[in-house]
Amino acid sequence: MIRLRVLSTDKGGLIADKKGVSLVEHFEDLEDSRAERTKIHQLSDIIVIAICAVICGADNWVEIEEFGQAKRDWLEALLGIPNGIPSHDTFGRVFAMLDAEEFEACLVKWVQHLHELTQGQLLAIDGKTVRRSHDRRQKKEPLNLVSAWATRSRLVLGQTEVAEGSSEITAFPELLAMLELSGCIVSIDAIGCQKTIAQQITEGGADYVLALKQNQPQLHEAVETMFTLEKQNEFADVPHDFHQTIAKDRGRIESRRCWVISAPEFLAYMDPEQV
Repeated sequence: MIRLRVLSTDKGGLIADKKGVSLVEHFEDLEDSRAERTKIHQLSDIIVIAICAVICGADNWVEIEEFGQAKRDWLEALLGIPNGIPSHDTFGRVFAMLDAEEFEACLVKWVQHLHELTQGQLLAIDGKTVRRSHDRRQKKEPLNLVSAWATRSRLVLGQTEVAEGSSEITAFPELLAMLELSGCIVSIDAIGCQKTIAQQITEGGADYVLALKQNQPQLHEAVETMFTLEKQNEFADVPHDFHQTIAKDRGRIESRRCWVISAPEFLAYMDPEQV
């Protein structure tokens, strides 16, 4: 269970970060489409309770209500909540009425505000299929998401859906556009090994590590041939870097060795069109 620590509270009793900006401020432009006569609970209270509950491991509306009841004294001191903790049905109805894209934009803005990228931070971008998100009876395909994970901070900085019938390649540019990349290193698996994606990363002020597999047959063969030849010669005639790690994982010893060639003439050999 993740333990929630309050950094500070403002006069209104709203959660605030170390920069003095409250969580609620990031959601203040979110439209509340409920009729005035039905607003027993403030939208800001519902959002704060739900976010805190999810951070602490809540997985559904019932668990969010249970979290609210368990932390009621703390939440009352923090938020006021004059009408108590909303029911799980209320949480479900209110969130169903919210504009999903507007809520996502507010949430991303809050997360990015909390997170300070450091020089050399590794952002791992990868796609995953959400388990049990399909519906065979309605012929609904499973939900595919592409996420950006800040490895040092252990935080998802952004996430976007892969359009049905499309591939992750189309989602990568949209996700990269959401992120502040300056000074970071972006890693993507082989499906993202594309010139346009690499260009977008460098234009954002970041470096990249793109996996190369046989989905790029000519480039893969050229890289494999070059490293094979240079390894036989112990990289004697080319500037290079080398790093090795040895670790124990799952009952076995893993030794990983990495060679890096950065000489311009070798890169020109790999891709003459870029010279």
